[in-house]
Amino acid sequence: MSTEAKTSDSSAVQTLEFYLQHSGEQEAVVGGVQDVLPGLFKRIGAGKSSLDVLGVGSGGGEVDVHMLTLLQSAFPAVPISADIVEGRSQLTDNFKALIAKTPNLKEIPFDWHSMSSEDYEKRVKAKGDVRKFDFIHMIQMLYYVDNLANSIKFFHSLLKDNGMLVIVIETANDGWDTLWKTYNKELCGDSISEYRSSAEVTACLTSQGLEYEEHDVPNTFDITECFEPTSETGQRLLNYMTAKEDFSQFATPETRAGILDLLKAKCSTEKGGRVMFKANMSCIIVHA
Repeated sequence: MSTEAKTSDSSAVQTLEFYLQHSGEQEAVVGGVQDVLPGLFKRIGAGKSSLDVLGVGSGGGEVDVHMLTLLQSAFPAVPISADIVEGRSQLTDNFKALIAKTPNLKEIPFDWHSMSSEDYEKRVKAKGDVRKFDFIHMIQMLYYVDNLANSIKFFHSLLKDNGMLVIVIETANDGWDTLWKTYNKELCGDSISEYRSSAEVTACLTSQGLEYEEHDVPNTFDITECFEPTSETGQRLLNYMTAKEDFSQFATPETRAGILDLLKAKCSTEKGGRVMFKANMSCIIVHA
Protein backbone atom coordinates (compact mmCIF):
# COMPACT_ATOMS: atom_id res chain seq x y z
CA MET A 1 0.00 0.00 0.00
CA SER A 2 1.36 3.40 -0.95
CA THR A 3 1.81 6.25 1.51
CA GLU A 4 -1.02 8.08 -0.27
CA ALA A 5 -3.32 5.07 0.14
CA LYS A 6 -2.44 4.76 3.81
CA THR A 7 -3.22 8.44 4.34
CA SER A 8 -6.52 8.10 2.49
CA ASP A 9 -7.45 5.00 4.50
CA SER A 10 -6.58 6.75 7.77
CA SER A 11 -8.63 9.79 6.77
CA ALA A 12 -11.61 7.58 5.88
CA VAL A 13 -11.40 5.79 9.23
CA GLN A 14 -11.28 9.12 11.09
CA THR A 15 -14.34 10.33 9.18
CA LEU A 16 -16.19 7.11 9.98
CA GLU A 17 -15.31 7.28 13.67
CA PHE A 18 -16.43 10.91 13.84
CA TYR A 19 -19.75 9.99 12.24
CA LEU A 20 -20.33 7.03 14.56
CA GLN A 21 -19.67 9.17 17.64
CA HIS A 22 -22.05 11.87 16.45
CA SER A 23 -24.86 9.73 15.03
CA GLY A 24 -25.37 7.14 17.76
CA GLU A 25 -25.66 4.54 15.01
CA GLN A 26 -23.80 1.77 16.81
CA GLU A 27 -25.81 2.28 19.99
CA ALA A 28 -28.99 2.03 17.91
CA VAL A 29 -27.82 -1.21 16.28
CA VAL A 30 -26.83 -2.67 19.65
CA GLY A 31 -30.27 -1.78 21.03
CA GLY A 32 -31.94 -3.34 18.01
CA VAL A 33 -30.07 -6.64 18.14
CA GLN A 34 -30.48 -6.77 21.93
CA ASP A 35 -34.23 -7.04 21.37
CA VAL A 36 -34.05 -9.62 18.59
CA LEU A 37 -31.03 -11.91 18.91
CA PRO A 38 -31.25 -13.66 22.32
CA GLY A 39 -34.28 -15.73 21.36
CA LEU A 40 -32.87 -16.51 17.92
CA PHE A 41 -29.52 -17.55 19.42
CA LYS A 42 -31.33 -20.11 21.59
CA ARG A 43 -32.76 -21.61 18.42
CA ILE A 44 -29.58 -21.76 16.32
CA GLY A 45 -27.44 -23.09 19.17
CA ALA A 46 -29.75 -25.74 20.53
CA GLY A 47 -27.96 -29.06 20.89
CA LYS A 48 -24.66 -27.87 19.38
CA SER A 49 -21.28 -28.66 20.97
CA SER A 50 -19.59 -25.57 19.46
CA LEU A 51 -20.61 -22.35 17.73
CA ASP A 52 -18.79 -20.65 14.86
CA VAL A 53 -19.34 -16.96 14.03
CA LEU A 54 -18.36 -14.95 10.94
CA GLY A 55 -18.33 -11.15 11.01
CA VAL A 56 -18.21 -9.50 7.58
CA GLY A 57 -17.13 -5.85 7.44
CA SER A 58 -16.89 -5.71 11.22
CA GLY A 59 -15.10 -2.36 11.45
CA GLY A 60 -13.83 -1.60 14.94
CA GLY A 61 -15.83 -4.46 16.44
CA GLU A 62 -18.13 -2.52 18.74
CA VAL A 63 -21.27 -4.33 17.57
CA ASP A 64 -19.46 -7.68 17.24
CA VAL A 65 -18.34 -7.57 20.86
CA HIS A 66 -21.92 -7.04 21.99
CA MET A 67 -23.29 -9.88 19.84
CA LEU A 68 -20.58 -12.30 20.92
CA THR A 69 -21.33 -11.44 24.55
CA LEU A 70 -25.03 -12.15 23.94
CA LEU A 71 -24.13 -15.51 22.36
CA GLN A 72 -21.88 -16.37 25.29
CA SER A 73 -24.67 -15.53 27.72
CA ALA A 74 -27.05 -17.84 25.87
CA PHE A 75 -24.51 -20.72 25.83
CA PRO A 76 -21.97 -20.16 28.63
CA ALA A 77 -20.58 -23.71 28.43
CA VAL A 78 -20.30 -23.96 24.64
CA PRO A 79 -16.97 -23.05 22.91
CA ILE A 80 -17.30 -20.16 20.43
CA SER A 81 -14.93 -19.22 17.60
CA ALA A 82 -14.99 -16.03 15.51
CA ASP A 83 -13.71 -15.26 12.01
CA ILE A 84 -13.53 -11.57 11.11
CA VAL A 85 -13.41 -10.16 7.57
CA GLU A 86 -12.36 -6.49 7.52
CA GLY A 87 -10.32 -4.75 4.86
CA ARG A 88 -9.17 -1.72 6.87
CA SER A 89 -6.20 -2.59 9.07
CA GLN A 90 -6.66 0.39 11.39
CA LEU A 91 -10.18 -0.76 12.26
CA THR A 92 -8.95 -4.33 12.81
CA ASP A 93 -6.33 -2.98 15.23
CA ASN A 94 -9.10 -1.11 17.05
CA PHE A 95 -11.12 -4.33 17.23
CA LYS A 96 -8.18 -6.25 18.71
CA ALA A 97 -7.66 -3.51 21.31
CA LEU A 98 -11.35 -3.71 22.24
CA ILE A 99 -11.11 -7.48 22.72
CA ALA A 100 -8.14 -6.96 25.04
CA LYS A 101 -10.36 -4.78 27.22
CA THR A 102 -13.28 -7.25 27.22
CA PRO A 103 -12.42 -10.09 29.64
CA ASN A 104 -15.23 -12.44 28.63
CA LEU A 105 -13.98 -12.55 25.01
CA LYS A 106 -10.42 -13.57 25.80
CA GLU A 107 -11.41 -17.25 25.65
CA ILE A 108 -12.73 -16.90 22.09
CA PRO A 109 -10.19 -17.71 19.32
CA PHE A 110 -10.29 -15.11 16.54
CA ASP A 111 -9.17 -15.67 12.96
CA TRP A 112 -8.52 -12.39 11.14
CA HIS A 113 -9.02 -11.99 7.39
CA SER A 114 -7.63 -8.60 6.32
CA MET A 115 -9.47 -8.25 3.03
CA SER A 116 -12.75 -7.17 1.49
CA SER A 117 -15.76 -9.47 1.59
CA GLU A 118 -15.41 -10.12 -2.14
CA ASP A 119 -11.73 -11.05 -1.82
CA TYR A 120 -12.69 -13.41 1.01
CA GLU A 121 -15.28 -15.00 -1.30
CA LYS A 122 -12.67 -15.43 -4.05
CA ARG A 123 -10.19 -17.00 -1.62
CA VAL A 124 -12.73 -19.45 -0.23
CA LYS A 125 -13.80 -20.52 -3.71
CA ALA A 126 -10.18 -20.87 -4.87
CA LYS A 127 -9.24 -23.05 -1.90
CA GLY A 128 -12.39 -25.16 -2.21
CA ASP A 129 -12.28 -25.79 1.54
CA VAL A 130 -15.50 -24.13 2.65
CA ARG A 131 -15.84 -23.49 6.36
CA LYS A 132 -19.42 -23.08 7.53
CA PHE A 133 -20.85 -20.99 10.36
CA ASP A 134 -23.75 -20.95 12.78
CA PHE A 135 -24.06 -17.17 12.78
CA ILE A 136 -22.95 -14.67 10.12
CA HIS A 137 -23.51 -10.92 10.34
CA MET A 138 -23.12 -8.12 7.82
CA ILE A 139 -23.64 -4.80 9.60
CA GLN A 140 -23.95 -1.68 7.41
CA MET A 141 -21.58 -3.03 4.75
CA LEU A 142 -23.61 -4.17 1.73
CA TYR A 143 -23.33 -0.69 0.20
CA TYR A 144 -19.72 -1.47 -0.71
CA VAL A 145 -20.04 -4.80 -2.55
CA ASP A 146 -20.06 -4.84 -6.34
CA ASN A 147 -22.75 -7.49 -6.74
CA LEU A 148 -25.42 -7.59 -4.04
CA ALA A 149 -27.13 -10.80 -5.19
CA ASN A 150 -23.86 -12.74 -5.47
CA SER A 151 -22.65 -11.58 -2.05
CA ILE A 152 -25.88 -12.58 -0.31
CA LYS A 153 -25.96 -15.94 -2.11
CA PHE A 154 -22.36 -16.72 -1.21
CA PHE A 155 -22.51 -15.83 2.48
CA HIS A 156 -25.87 -17.53 2.91
CA SER A 157 -24.26 -20.67 1.45
CA LEU A 158 -21.77 -20.63 4.36
CA LEU A 159 -24.49 -21.20 6.94
CA LYS A 160 -24.67 -24.50 8.80
CA ASP A 161 -28.00 -26.25 9.28
CA ASN A 162 -30.25 -24.05 11.41
CA GLY A 163 -27.78 -21.16 11.00
CA MET A 164 -28.64 -17.48 10.72
CA LEU A 165 -27.44 -14.53 8.63
CA VAL A 166 -28.07 -11.05 10.07
CA ILE A 167 -28.00 -8.03 7.75
CA VAL A 168 -28.31 -4.48 9.05
CA ILE A 169 -28.90 -1.84 6.39
CA GLU A 170 -30.57 1.54 6.00
CA THR A 171 -34.37 1.49 5.78
CA ALA A 172 -36.13 2.06 2.46
CA ASN A 173 -37.82 5.44 1.91
CA ASP A 174 -36.06 7.02 4.87
CA GLY A 175 -33.45 9.77 5.12
CA TRP A 176 -30.45 7.95 3.63
CA ASP A 177 -32.51 6.29 0.92
CA THR A 178 -34.11 9.59 -0.11
CA LEU A 179 -30.77 11.43 -0.21
CA TRP A 180 -28.82 8.81 -2.16
CA LYS A 181 -31.54 7.90 -4.65
CA THR A 182 -32.42 11.52 -5.38
CA TYR A 183 -28.76 12.37 -6.02
CA ASN A 184 -27.68 8.91 -7.16
CA LYS A 185 -25.75 10.15 -10.21
CA GLU A 186 -23.84 12.77 -8.23
CA LEU A 187 -23.07 10.71 -5.11
CA CYS A 188 -22.30 7.23 -6.44
CA GLY A 189 -18.97 6.42 -8.01
CA ASP A 190 -16.18 6.47 -5.41
CA SER A 191 -16.53 4.22 -2.35
CA ILE A 192 -20.15 3.38 -3.20
CA SER A 193 -20.87 2.42 -6.81
CA GLU A 194 -24.56 1.60 -6.28
CA TYR A 195 -26.64 2.62 -3.28
CA ARG A 196 -28.86 -0.02 -1.64
CA SER A 197 -31.43 0.10 1.14
CA SER A 198 -33.51 -2.59 2.80
CA ALA A 199 -35.79 -2.63 -0.29
CA GLU A 200 -33.02 -3.93 -2.56
CA VAL A 201 -31.89 -6.48 0.03
CA THR A 202 -35.35 -7.92 0.68
CA ALA A 203 -36.09 -8.02 -3.06
CA CYS A 204 -32.87 -9.98 -3.53
CA LEU A 205 -33.74 -12.40 -0.72
CA THR A 206 -37.20 -12.94 -2.18
CA SER A 207 -35.81 -13.60 -5.65
CA GLN A 208 -33.47 -16.23 -4.17
CA GLY A 209 -36.33 -17.89 -2.30
CA LEU A 210 -34.75 -17.25 1.11
CA GLU A 211 -36.78 -17.10 4.30
CA TYR A 212 -36.30 -13.88 6.29
CA GLU A 213 -37.84 -11.57 8.84
CA GLU A 214 -37.34 -7.80 9.13
CA HIS A 215 -37.10 -5.72 12.31
CA ASP A 216 -36.95 -1.94 12.71
CA VAL A 217 -33.89 -0.26 14.24
CA PRO A 218 -34.95 3.35 14.91
CA ASN A 219 -32.38 6.14 14.90
CA THR A 220 -32.14 9.89 14.32
CA PHE A 221 -29.25 12.30 14.73
CA ASP A 222 -28.78 16.04 14.79
CA ILE A 223 -27.64 17.63 11.50
CA THR A 224 -28.49 21.25 12.39
CA GLU A 225 -24.86 22.29 12.00
CA CYS A 226 -24.82 21.03 8.41
CA PHE A 227 -26.71 24.23 7.52
CA GLU A 228 -24.08 26.46 9.14
CA PRO A 229 -21.29 27.02 6.55
CA THR A 230 -18.66 27.84 9.20
CA SER A 231 -19.34 24.76 11.33
CA GLU A 232 -16.56 22.17 11.17
CA THR A 233 -18.90 19.55 12.65
CA GLY A 234 -21.49 20.25 9.98
CA GLN A 235 -18.98 20.02 7.15
CA ARG A 236 -17.52 16.76 8.48
CA LEU A 237 -21.00 15.28 8.70
CA LEU A 238 -21.76 16.34 5.13
CA ASN A 239 -18.47 14.78 3.97
CA TYR A 240 -19.53 11.45 5.46
CA MET A 241 -23.16 11.63 4.40
CA THR A 242 -22.23 12.27 0.77
CA ALA A 243 -19.10 10.06 0.78
CA LYS A 244 -17.00 13.01 -0.41
CA GLU A 245 -13.64 14.17 0.90
CA ASP A 246 -14.81 17.78 0.85
CA PHE A 247 -18.51 18.49 0.39
CA SER A 248 -17.86 22.24 0.15
CA GLN A 249 -15.90 21.68 -3.08
CA PHE A 250 -18.17 18.94 -4.46
CA ALA A 251 -20.15 19.43 -7.69
CA THR A 252 -21.80 22.79 -8.37
CA PRO A 253 -23.14 25.30 -5.84
CA GLU A 254 -26.62 24.52 -7.17
CA THR A 255 -26.20 20.78 -6.49
CA ARG A 256 -24.88 21.42 -2.98
CA ALA A 257 -27.79 23.78 -2.27
CA GLY A 258 -30.22 21.17 -3.60
CA ILE A 259 -28.78 18.51 -1.30
CA LEU A 260 -29.07 20.80 1.72
CA ASP A 261 -32.68 21.65 0.81
CA LEU A 262 -33.50 17.95 0.42
CA LEU A 263 -31.85 17.07 3.75
CA LYS A 264 -34.02 19.58 5.58
CA ALA A 265 -37.29 19.16 3.67
CA LYS A 266 -37.55 15.41 3.06
CA CYS A 267 -34.84 13.57 5.01
CA SER A 268 -35.33 15.07 8.46
CA THR A 269 -37.77 16.23 11.07
CA GLU A 270 -37.56 19.30 13.29
CA LYS A 271 -37.53 18.90 17.05
CA GLY A 272 -36.98 21.75 19.49
CA GLY A 273 -35.52 23.89 16.76
CA ARG A 274 -33.03 21.19 15.75
CA VAL A 275 -32.93 19.34 12.42
CA MET A 276 -32.97 15.58 13.10
CA PHE A 277 -31.93 13.30 10.23
CA LYS A 278 -34.06 10.15 9.84
CA ALA A 279 -31.43 7.40 9.97
CA ASN A 280 -33.58 4.36 10.69
CA MET A 281 -32.20 0.94 9.83
CA SER A 282 -33.57 -2.53 9.22
CA CYS A 283 -32.29 -5.69 10.90
CA ILE A 284 -32.98 -8.53 8.48
CA ILE A 285 -32.73 -12.09 9.82
CA VAL A 286 -32.13 -14.65 7.07
CA HIS A 287 -32.58 -18.31 7.93
CA ALA A 288 -30.50 -21.18 6.55
